[in-house]
Amino acid sequence: MSKKVETVMDKIVSLCKRRGFIFQSSEIYGGLSSIYDYGPLGAELKKNIKNFWWKWMVQSHANIVGLDSSILMSPRIWEASGHVEGFTDPLVDCKKCKHRFRADLLENMHVCPDCGGELTEPRQFNLMFKTHMGPVEENASIVYLRPETAQGIYVNFLNVLNSTRQKVPFGIAQIGKAFRNEITTENFIFRTREFEQMEMQYFVKPGTDTEWFEHWKKDRMEYYKALGIHSEKLRFQQHGEDELAHYAAAAFDIQYEFPFGWKELEGIHNRTDFDLKKHQEFSGKDLSYFDEECRERYIPYIVETSAGADRTVLTVLADAYEEQQLEKDKRTVLHFHPAVAPIKAGIFPLVKRDGMPELAHKITDILKPHYNVFYDAGGAVGRRYRRQDEIGTPFCITVDSETLENETVTVRERDSMQQERIKIDGLLMYLFNKIEKGD
Repeated sequence: MSKKVETVMDKIVSLCKRRGFIFQSSEIYGGLSSIYDYGPLGAELKKNIKNFWWKWMVQSHANIVGLDSSILMSPRIWEASGHVEGFTDPLVDCKKCKHRFRADLLENMHVCPDCGGELTEPRQFNLMFKTHMGPVEENASIVYLRPETAQGIYVNFLNVLNSTRQKVPFGIAQIGKAFRNEITTENFIFRTREFEQMEMQYFVKPGTDTEWFEHWKKDRMEYYKALGIHSEKLRFQQHGEDELAHYAAAAFDIQYEFPFGWKELEGIHNRTDFDLKKHQEFSGKDLSYFDEECRERYIPYIVETSAGADRTVLTVLADAYEEQQLEKDKRTVLHFHPAVAPIKAGIFPLVKRDGMPELAHKITDILKPHYNVFYDAGGAVGRRYRRQDEIGTPFCITVDSETLENETVTVRERDSMQQERIKIDGLLMYLFNKIEKGD
């Protein structure tokens, strides 16, 4: 029997489990399909990515504010948005092996790709998770786990407008959990049933929406390059007229070339005034905006930027992963942008004597309140370097005999593997300049 060839994705998945980035949920019970837990390093990486996005999208814009809406909302919201009636995928079953598939993803809608058996006729399957609120399970108590975070922004449009005194154009940004009962999941954390979205809805005057749409297309591509993603692995993909959602006047995806092909990373959509009009119709509340500058009342158009936090984690992992053949050995390295690296610096005493461990611990204590750093005294320094390379730590700081003489340490940079001497009292500023400013 031939041995299975290990793909790049196989290696990334293996590294993620071995080094504590991502685990299969409920693994000791056999696992829960397409649900994943983030381990110590993965939790740090995901948090750092969300912080990077928030800083880019909210902190750097005076006219974009944040929101954290609830997962459970009135079921009328999902009726207004069209999710109750139209948030479906075509489902087929194999009559022989009983496997289920999304019909629109099959090359042959009549033959099972797993066993060659006959497939049933397609039927529509709603992707929303349904539950009940209160002690009695009846139709009146039905609520849904939100399938997207955007609707929580739309129904809070007036609340945010009135409380922040923003003026159109302005944006509302949100990071939050969403849930979709996907028929077919694939490629590790690329498509899962529980995931986190990073979305910004930008409210603009009708007639200016095309201009703002182009603005945010450009901005979002610049964001991924600033995140350190290789530009040659990014591209725009326009939605054709037959692909556009019912609410969209225009839509582009930013795609990334994953090890399994070009796939969507983020969507930029011109949603027109569809959403606010629908919620005004179903709620009976006036969601129009009075523009004092032009003395005109209108319902704003919305330009949406929507990215998955989990999908971005996978993108960062895939883009950063590299195996290098050196003169004497091979190293696996994750070339994370320093701002999102789970651990910013590894701190090593060269040997476990002569006061070096005590001084290394002192440096750890100095840096720990500001950055996530890791003390490691186990094994040869070369092995310690390799361990930190494999988890993407951008800097390693070594206390050696020269440190005892002049209070300088060796700082080794991950990507170039170059080393330089830095004063202990200059380490914090050194890391700040490298991590925050990119110097």
